[in-house]
Amino acid sequence: MRYVTIKDIAVALGLSKSTVSRALSGDSKNVSKETLQKIVETANEMGYRRNELAVNLRLRSTRIIGIMVPEMTTTFSMSFITAAQSLLNQQGYRVILALSDENPETERVNLTMFDNARVEGILISACHNTANLDVYQSFLDRHIPIVLFDRTISNISVPGVKSNDYTQSFFMVEHLIRSGKKQILHLTGPRHIQNTIDRKKGYRDALAKFHIPYDSRYAIESGISVEDGANAIKKVLSLDIPFDAVFCFTETQALGAKRTLQEHNIAIPSEVAICCMSGTALSTLVHPPLTAVEQQVDEMATIAVRLILEKINDFSIPDQTITLESNIIIRKSTVE
Repeated sequence: MRYVTIKDIAVALGLSKSTVSRALSGDSKNVSKETLQKIVETANEMGYRRNELAVNLRLRSTRIIGIMVPEMTTTFSMSFITAAQSLLNQQGYRVILALSDENPETERVNLTMFDNARVEGILISACHNTANLDVYQSFLDRHIPIVLFDRTISNISVPGVKSNDYTQSFFMVEHLIRSGKKQILHLTGPRHIQNTIDRKKGYRDALAKFHIPYDSRYAIESGISVEDGANAIKKVLSLDIPFDAVFCFTETQALGAKRTLQEHNIAIPSEVAICCMSGTALSTLVHPPLTAVEQQVDEMATIAVRLILEKINDFSIPDQTITLESNIIIRKSTVE
């Protein structure tokens, strides 16, 4: 389908392109009322549609925000995108979505795509602590703001919003120990993100509080999908490592781990308790329901959107990282 252009209207009316352009852009002070009416009527009859993107590019204002997540396997990512996009739409912004798939090179390619689309700001959950700092900085040098959510980076100055991963991890492992568990597996996330570092530190410090020696065999690096969690437990069982609890990095990971335990007729929680970070309503829909740290996804999205809009309006305002506290919801996967 061929779009009607200003040139088409000008030819049809025998007018100059500049006259038609002025009339249709609202700058009609030098166009007679009669001519203006003819231009508008002809444009409507021919099905002319103004190219808003081209206009915005000329004005250096696209009202587009880029949102990038590292994965789409968790309910958290989908919920954040839904909430953030709705809030941005309400403020007249459109959204370009991208998935880094836990790959720094893919993240870099997506950032270039955002740049080519002339985004006014970027919301990103980073897939690596250090891999693309130069690209982030190139946006900041041009006063294009970046806000980090969930996965923040300590060695770049940008606003962010995250959960208190260390404290929540510590209290979750403490709960397991107070429930009588001593041999606690920790299925971690990708090693190069701050969440993994903070949650693992919380795990280790909780063990230390109760004088339980840290054993590296019990910290299993894993992906965060259901299958990743299932395969991690299969591996541990094949190695014949004794354990009585599993602390998972994500809800999806926990669902997979739980599936493998049940396939091997391991009773939950009497033989092995299981719990996770990043819990959502999904944790309540399985049997037994999962003990989980429930992330405040909507609140995180609301804060992230507020931070990016504030920086778009005034890039000079101080950067701040907001840390959210979440509740541990105790369910029957850890207590009978």
